[in-house]
Amino acid sequence: METFPMSPVEQRLRSFLLLVAGGICVGTVVELALSDHFETLTQLIPFGLAALGLLAVAAAFLRPQRSTLLGLRVVMGLLIFGSLFGVYEHLSSNLLFELEMRPGAIWTSVFVMALKGASPLLAPGILALAGMLASAATYQHPALQRKPAATAVHEPQSITHR
Repeated sequence: METFPMSPVEQRLRSFLLLVAGGICVGTVVELALSDHFETLTQLIPFGLAALGLLAVAAAFLRPQRSTLLGLRVVMGLLIFGSLFGVYEHLSSNLLFELEMRPGAIWTSVFVMALKGASPLLAPGILALAGMLASAATYQHPALQRKPAATAVHEPQSITHR
Protein backbone atom coordinates (compact mmCIF):
# COMPACT_ATOMS: atom_id res chain seq x y z
CA MET A 1 0.00 0.00 0.00
CA GLU A 2 1.36 3.39 -0.98
CA THR A 3 1.72 5.96 1.78
CA PHE A 4 1.12 9.64 1.26
CA PRO A 5 2.87 12.51 3.02
CA MET A 6 0.63 13.98 5.70
CA SER A 7 1.28 15.60 9.02
CA PRO A 8 0.14 13.60 12.06
CA VAL A 9 -2.48 16.24 12.82
CA GLU A 10 -3.86 16.08 9.27
CA GLN A 11 -3.98 12.27 9.43
CA ARG A 12 -5.78 12.33 12.79
CA LEU A 13 -8.28 14.89 11.51
CA ARG A 14 -9.03 12.85 8.39
CA SER A 15 -9.41 9.69 10.50
CA PHE A 16 -11.68 11.51 12.96
CA LEU A 17 -13.95 12.81 10.18
CA LEU A 18 -14.23 9.34 8.64
CA LEU A 19 -14.91 7.69 12.01
CA VAL A 20 -17.63 10.22 12.84
CA ALA A 21 -19.22 9.75 9.41
CA GLY A 22 -19.13 5.97 9.87
CA GLY A 23 -20.61 6.32 13.36
CA ILE A 24 -23.42 8.45 11.98
CA CYS A 25 -24.20 5.75 9.40
CA VAL A 26 -24.33 3.07 12.11
CA GLY A 27 -26.38 5.30 14.43
CA THR A 28 -28.81 6.08 11.63
CA VAL A 29 -29.51 2.41 11.00
CA VAL A 30 -30.08 1.81 14.72
CA GLU A 31 -32.37 4.83 15.06
CA LEU A 32 -34.37 3.87 11.96
CA ALA A 33 -34.77 0.29 13.16
CA LEU A 34 -35.91 1.41 16.61
CA SER A 35 -38.50 3.73 15.07
CA ASP A 36 -39.85 0.98 12.76
CA HIS A 37 -38.87 2.92 9.66
CA PHE A 38 -39.59 0.07 7.26
CA GLU A 39 -43.31 0.20 6.50
CA THR A 40 -42.87 1.11 2.82
CA LEU A 41 -40.21 0.49 0.21
CA THR A 42 -39.28 4.18 0.27
CA GLN A 43 -38.56 3.94 3.99
CA LEU A 44 -35.88 1.33 3.27
CA ILE A 45 -33.80 3.77 1.21
CA PRO A 46 -31.95 5.28 4.20
CA PHE A 47 -30.98 1.79 5.40
CA GLY A 48 -29.33 1.08 2.06
CA LEU A 49 -27.70 4.49 1.89
CA ALA A 50 -26.32 4.20 5.41
CA ALA A 51 -24.93 0.71 4.70
CA LEU A 52 -23.37 1.88 1.44
CA GLY A 53 -21.96 4.92 3.22
CA LEU A 54 -20.44 2.76 5.95
CA LEU A 55 -18.80 0.49 3.38
CA ALA A 56 -17.36 3.47 1.50
CA VAL A 57 -16.06 5.05 4.70
CA ALA A 58 -14.46 1.77 5.78
CA ALA A 59 -12.79 1.35 2.38
CA ALA A 60 -11.43 4.91 2.46
CA PHE A 61 -10.27 4.50 6.05
CA LEU A 62 -8.49 1.20 5.44
CA ARG A 63 -7.15 1.92 1.93
CA PRO A 64 -6.91 5.67 1.29
CA GLN A 65 -6.09 5.36 -2.39
CA ARG A 66 -7.27 7.52 -5.26
CA SER A 67 -9.93 5.03 -6.36
CA THR A 68 -11.42 4.50 -2.89
CA LEU A 69 -11.44 8.22 -2.12
CA LEU A 70 -13.16 9.04 -5.41
CA GLY A 71 -15.64 6.24 -4.73
CA LEU A 72 -16.22 7.70 -1.27
CA ARG A 73 -17.02 11.07 -2.81
CA VAL A 74 -19.55 9.51 -5.19
CA VAL A 75 -21.25 7.55 -2.40
CA MET A 76 -21.33 10.62 -0.16
CA GLY A 77 -22.98 12.54 -2.99
CA LEU A 78 -25.64 9.83 -3.07
CA LEU A 79 -26.09 10.15 0.71
CA ILE A 80 -26.57 13.90 0.41
CA PHE A 81 -29.04 13.49 -2.45
CA GLY A 82 -30.89 10.74 -0.55
CA SER A 83 -31.01 12.97 2.50
CA LEU A 84 -32.63 15.78 0.53
CA PHE A 85 -35.11 13.27 -0.87
CA GLY A 86 -35.89 12.21 2.72
CA VAL A 87 -36.54 15.82 3.76
CA TYR A 88 -38.92 16.14 0.80
CA GLU A 89 -40.67 12.87 1.72
CA HIS A 90 -41.11 13.92 5.34
CA LEU A 91 -42.40 17.36 4.41
CA SER A 92 -44.83 16.03 1.80
CA SER A 93 -46.09 13.39 4.25
CA ASN A 94 -46.72 16.04 6.90
CA LEU A 95 -48.37 18.33 4.36
CA LEU A 96 -50.70 15.59 3.08
CA PHE A 97 -51.66 14.72 6.65
CA GLU A 98 -52.48 18.34 7.47
CA LEU A 99 -54.55 18.68 4.27
CA GLU A 100 -56.47 15.50 5.14
CA MET A 101 -57.20 16.88 8.62
CA ARG A 102 -58.46 20.15 7.12
CA PRO A 103 -60.19 19.19 3.83
CA GLY A 104 -61.05 22.74 2.78
CA ALA A 105 -57.62 24.19 3.50
CA ILE A 106 -55.09 25.15 0.89
CA TRP A 107 -51.48 24.07 1.29
CA THR A 108 -50.21 27.55 2.13
CA SER A 109 -52.46 27.74 5.18
CA VAL A 110 -51.19 24.45 6.65
CA PHE A 111 -47.55 24.68 5.56
CA VAL A 112 -46.26 25.89 8.94
CA MET A 113 -48.14 23.09 10.68
CA ALA A 114 -46.59 20.62 8.22
CA LEU A 115 -43.15 21.88 9.22
CA LYS A 116 -44.01 20.92 12.80
CA GLY A 117 -45.59 17.58 11.81
CA ALA A 118 -45.02 14.03 12.97
CA SER A 119 -42.29 13.24 10.43
CA PRO A 120 -39.22 15.22 11.53
CA LEU A 121 -37.81 17.30 8.70
CA LEU A 122 -34.21 17.37 9.86
CA ALA A 123 -33.92 13.65 10.68
CA PRO A 124 -33.02 12.72 7.09
CA GLY A 125 -30.39 15.44 7.19
CA ILE A 126 -28.17 13.28 9.36
CA LEU A 127 -27.06 11.34 6.28
CA ALA A 128 -26.18 14.62 4.57
CA LEU A 129 -24.04 15.47 7.58
CA ALA A 130 -22.24 12.13 7.27
CA GLY A 131 -21.74 12.80 3.57
CA MET A 132 -20.28 16.23 4.17
CA LEU A 133 -17.95 15.06 6.93
CA ALA A 134 -16.62 12.14 4.91
CA SER A 135 -16.22 14.36 1.86
CA ALA A 136 -14.33 16.88 3.97
CA ALA A 137 -11.91 14.12 4.95
CA THR A 138 -10.90 13.87 1.28
CA TYR A 139 -10.27 17.60 0.82
CA GLN A 140 -6.86 18.04 -0.81
CA HIS A 141 -5.94 14.47 0.14
CA PRO A 142 -2.47 13.64 -1.17
CA ALA A 143 -3.80 10.43 -2.76
CA LEU A 144 -6.07 12.51 -5.00
CA GLN A 145 -3.27 14.55 -6.49
CA ARG A 146 -2.63 13.64 -10.07
CA LYS A 147 0.83 12.40 -10.78
CA PRO A 148 2.53 14.26 -13.59
CA ALA A 149 2.57 12.27 -16.77
CA ALA A 150 5.90 10.78 -17.57
CA THR A 151 7.36 12.71 -20.42
CA ALA A 152 9.38 10.70 -22.81
CA VAL A 153 12.61 12.30 -23.78
CA HIS A 154 13.20 11.88 -27.47
CA GLU A 155 16.81 12.11 -28.41
CA PRO A 156 17.46 13.00 -31.97
CA GLN A 157 18.47 9.97 -33.89
CA SER A 158 21.10 10.29 -36.47
CA ILE A 159 20.07 9.23 -39.87
CA THR A 160 22.73 7.39 -41.72
CA HIS A 161 22.57 6.95 -45.43
CA ARG A 162 24.34 4.10 -47.06
